[in-house]
Amino acid sequence: MGGVPSGTVWPESRPLLLAVETDPATLSRIEGELQRGFGSDFRVRGELTVEEARRVLERAEDNDERVALVLVDHNIPVEGRNELLSRVRVLHPDARRALLIEWGAWAERETANAVLRAMSLGDISYYVLKPWINRDEYFHRVVAEFVQEWSRSEVANYREVVVVADRHSARAQVVSNLLQRNGIPHAFRERGSRLADLVLAELPEEAAAAQVLVWMPALGGTTLIDPSDAEVVQAWGLPTSLGDEDRDFDLLVVGAGPAGLAAAVYAASEGLRVVAVERESLGGQAGSSSLIRNYLGFSRGVSGAELAQRGYQQAWVFGAHFLLMREVESITPDDTGFLVKISDVGEVRARAVVLATGVSYRRLGVPEVDALTDDGVYYGSGVSAAHGLSGLRAAVVGGGNSAGQAVLHLARYCQQVDLVIRGGDLSRDMSSYLIETIAATSNIVVHTNVDVVGAGGEGRLEWVTLRGRGTGSEERMQSDAVFVMIGAQPRTDWLPPQLARDDHGYLLAGYDAAASPAWPLERRPHPYETTVPGIFAVGDVRLGSVKRVASAVGEGSVVISQLHQFLAERDG
Repeated sequence: MGGVPSGTVWPESRPLLLAVETDPATLSRIEGELQRGFGSDFRVRGELTVEEARRVLERAEDNDERVALVLVDHNIPVEGRNELLSRVRVLHPDARRALLIEWGAWAERETANAVLRAMSLGDISYYVLKPWINRDEYFHRVVAEFVQEWSRSEVANYREVVVVADRHSARAQVVSNLLQRNGIPHAFRERGSRLADLVLAELPEEAAAAQVLVWMPALGGTTLIDPSDAEVVQAWGLPTSLGDEDRDFDLLVVGAGPAGLAAAVYAASEGLRVVAVERESLGGQAGSSSLIRNYLGFSRGVSGAELAQRGYQQAWVFGAHFLLMREVESITPDDTGFLVKISDVGEVRARAVVLATGVSYRRLGVPEVDALTDDGVYYGSGVSAAHGLSGLRAAVVGGGNSAGQAVLHLARYCQQVDLVIRGGDLSRDMSSYLIETIAATSNIVVHTNVDVVGAGGEGRLEWVTLRGRGTGSEERMQSDAVFVMIGAQPRTDWLPPQLARDDHGYLLAGYDAAASPAWPLERRPHPYETTVPGIFAVGDVRLGSVKRVASAVGEGSVVISQLHQFLAERDG
């Protein structure tokens, strides 16, 4: 459960692993496998009927016991199965849920449809194949993955980083989002709660006075009192500076979203000296996605933060340098490549540049709303601090997939979540599986044909004003946090004027660059090369890009072969 230090007291009861299986022999085997693999840390329980399983879950809720995983036999009649899974979601929102299916069931389209529908409605995370032999290691591995996912999200578990603050603290929300988007495992503890008091008991008295306390027990007990963003990532060990000897690189990558991370991985793996600069956090816009369900190879989905953290670790192992919380201020072409100025770092040189800056989130343009930015209003932020909003009311503004994912994540903890959209329905920009899940979630309210036109509160957000687009009528809606996800635009105004852009600021590359009078050479530009030879654009910042994580990763990997061609042409 995470290596609790001596003297620290965390919840005494072991979390529950519950299996519901109609065949006694199969249930016995499942219980044996769960006991063998997880019995020392978890309480294993098996039930033959929905009714008995429901009573177990209700008793656990009454006794404030934690439930880590519920496995439900696919052969249980649909009505009873769905009702049980729904009860798990309501009573134990952190619990992982999965259907138990027989080996070979993947050949049955009906079974696949049942799994897909249950996933779309949010009833299950995925399926688990029933163990067919003793010591079924495949069964153990899949269950272990579910248990690990639960352990990383369960608020009561001992964690590598702990944030202690008032539940309404806007700064704590910002810090939690920073940790989440950089893939740093953490938990929020509300000041005055038993779990927060247990943390403060481990620390010097002055820690209790912090408005926002960040404690890192995994790093020798590092304690930060009201830290800046840079101090948080530095304490965790994410780089924000370069040594004097690290000033000459083959490649500068601007941006550490999926495209930039892929470029860093492939360039470093092929022996190039690489530095990647990211002004906010790993993952870019994708880092704010609670769950990316259609990325190849992640059948149960993967969070944007986890995907970004894996990419960062991969690039780091290959030798890439990173500068987080830093901004590229200027890029100047010269005879040897490019002179680059980086905030709080100074100048570095690079033989080539890959621009993977993505896009910046659009703002509502309402002064009262913008005045509360980071004080309850968050633009494009992930919703990692949902535990801190437990029992409160939150809103998401936007109708795309990221907004849908955010609403569903918040709904696990908030008393009510309001989804606010300008259009008449969600079908234009949101995937059908998200729309179905939102409709099936009782504490989500969708507000259509409205604009956010105001906001206010005493020192923090307490309410927003909605105006009907057709009626002009206004409604003041109580809200403790608003997450604005209304799209984005490229941030390219800082780049040299030689880089041609379209009217919206997207960079011309490849065919579009060749058609521009700004292209200076006789040869045609490479497919991702901009109108400045040696500067390449990949991902969302490029005109004509496909706004998908997989596409961005593909562009970031493919551009390295073009970079090699460019360097060979220039040096040859």
